[in-house]
Amino acid sequence: MCGSDDSKESVIAESRINPMQADPTIYSHNGTYYLYGTKNNPNVQGDGFTVYTSTDLENWSGPAGAHDGFAFKKGDGYGDTGFWAPQIFEYNSKFYMAYTANEHIAIAESSSPLGPFTNAGNPIPSDGKQIDPYVFFDNGKIYLYHVRLDQGNRIFVAEMEDDLSAIKPETLIECIHATKPWENTENLDWAVTEGPTVFKSGELYYMVYSANDFRNQNYAVGYATSASPTGPWNKENSSPFISQQLLNAPGTGHGDIFYDGAGAIYYVFHTHFSTTQVDPRKTAIIELSLEQGVLAIKPGAEVIWPLTH
Repeated sequence: MCGSDDSKESVIAESRINPMQADPTIYSHNGTYYLYGTKNNPNVQGDGFTVYTSTDLENWSGPAGAHDGFAFKKGDGYGDTGFWAPQIFEYNSKFYMAYTANEHIAIAESSSPLGPFTNAGNPIPSDGKQIDPYVFFDNGKIYLYHVRLDQGNRIFVAEMEDDLSAIKPETLIECIHATKPWENTENLDWAVTEGPTVFKSGELYYMVYSANDFRNQNYAVGYATSASPTGPWNKENSSPFISQQLLNAPGTGHGDIFYDGAGAIYYVFHTHFSTTQVDPRKTAIIELSLEQGVLAIKPGAEVIWPLTH
């Protein structure tokens, strides 16, 4: 019987794998965490955004989306390819997904975090390619932080219309681009800052972002602060605060800030599959601290590696 039990435990362990969501985001609602991201799991067929659910951040079920495991599946709205970097938020009693497809940004809506998220098939109007949306509400205004592909990956912000259909072009302003040595360790002509997340604490706005090409093992996470949601942004000298050197994992980056039920702050992100292989990228979670205005990994915190069951 002991041999039989050991064999069963081995099968269970082998079946529990990382959900492999790149560019991940976690949305918390009514005691449940919802994990979305750029689909990177070779065992899941189809295009769009799958979703996994958990109550403890370690054990996850899914794919659990309403459309064949997908919260948004190709054909439910705008996009043919390149479904990247979703964000989920609630607005006017509905759930919304801001996402990238075809190197443009679109927003879909649903009555549930599980989807299906749908839209009429149109992206947010733009005069160029734009990716990595992050919608932020502040003092009655709606802001769309995003990345524009213009002489590098540069982070911009603009106010949005109340119906989320478009930005107000006259408010468009650049936030940051790569200027620090850690942000471009390969000295590429096309430098990268991307994956913005913005939150406010006290009187300061924090922009968390990733830098370097995602295939670079030095892909890492830093942050900048501002007294205004539109900048100017001051890059903090403690950046990067999530990196290969700090976590002993290559390619750490492009994630999202979220909070647990007790108000503790976390960052969900992806890493390379291994030191010799980028994809499929793995999902990881780390608890942070925010003390005296300094954002950092919480002392003693260990990386949480989500597992499905």
